[in-house]
Amino acid sequence: MARASRTLVVKIGSSTLIDKKGRLDRQYLHNLARQLEELREMGWAPIVVSSGAIAVGLNELGIKERPHDVPSLQAAASVGQGVLSTAYAEIFEEYGMLTSVVLLTRHDTASRHAYLHARDALNRLLDFGVVPIVNENDTTSVEEIKFGDNDTLSAIVACLVKADHSVIFSDVKGLYDANPNDNPQAKLISRVDRVTEDIMGVAGGVGSKVGSGGMVTKIRAARVLMVAGIPLTVCEGHEPDALVRIAKGEPVGTLFSASFKPHEITGYKLWIALGDSAKGSIVVDDGAKMALKERGKSLLCVGVSSVQGFFEAGDIVDIRDLSGHLFARGKVNASADEIDLARGYSTQQMRRNRLLAGMADKPIIHRDELVVFD
Repeated sequence: MARASRTLVVKIGSSTLIDKKGRLDRQYLHNLARQLEELREMGWAPIVVSSGAIAVGLNELGIKERPHDVPSLQAAASVGQGVLSTAYAEIFEEYGMLTSVVLLTRHDTASRHAYLHARDALNRLLDFGVVPIVNENDTTSVEEIKFGDNDTLSAIVACLVKADHSVIFSDVKGLYDANPNDNPQAKLISRVDRVTEDIMGVAGGVGSKVGSGGMVTKIRAARVLMVAGIPLTVCEGHEPDALVRIAKGEPVGTLFSASFKPHEITGYKLWIALGDSAKGSIVVDDGAKMALKERGKSLLCVGVSSVQGFFEAGDIVDIRDLSGHLFARGKVNASADEIDLARGYSTQQMRRNRLLAGMADKPIIHRDELVVFD
């Protein structure tokens, strides 16, 4: 079949896929397949980012409590991924959809070349009319190469294929102005146009016992997607016909719009924003923050207040303001030790210093390798 004109990425959380007895909810998959079939008839090409492999595997192995050792979790993922993939293939086939399995780790996106190969593979699957089922490769992933949560993975996939809309199904209706578990008066925020410090502040921690993500990870995903021009809807996974309603433009859950873009963002910058985990942080003063956000400048040593973590030239680092708010990310041209030594120095001062002279004529982070989130 010809490829649809619009692409939608939907992430299904473990708490949505698993029933109260810890088993894969096959009836839910039938409902999901029915909605995706309708989306395809409306001209959408869907991609599913699916959690649940470990949870399904633990149930198959008869393990009641989630183990703490990595080999047991990897074994559960191996068993669960087979069960999960088979269920998707069998149920989606009933609705005329062919599925594929795409397992990713950070190694598949940490390098620019691997990132592009992953993009090409996903786009080719969509060309063939296939519904890719994407998951993190938990069987081989260890802490250093894990995405950490499938909210981040779904944002990466959405950026890879330049999706027209992204959806995260969760066990909550969306983003609230307070924690609804603690405050019965908490109100749902139906639309977010900018991810500010206040928005980050209202996000709670991990809320599900079977998943690894919380509202914080969803907002972090939204922050990058909004920069990329991709709207994100976060809603309760069992909301009736949620995908169809979202595709029709109806309000469901919380919409993180893509109406505000700090600057134009290239595919290379998207890789910087999402493709690799940050190795550390650079804290900048108010003047540097303004120069980066409002004037599109590169980051210089004179604006650096402190350095956190250990990183080398070429690594990706977070950029935070004096309050600790993460507002940008970039690829550094010097190591943490070098930047810590040169912080606060002007270009002229560095040129007069034999230890720092080699850093005087290049920025710490060039604006072409910098992504500003808000």
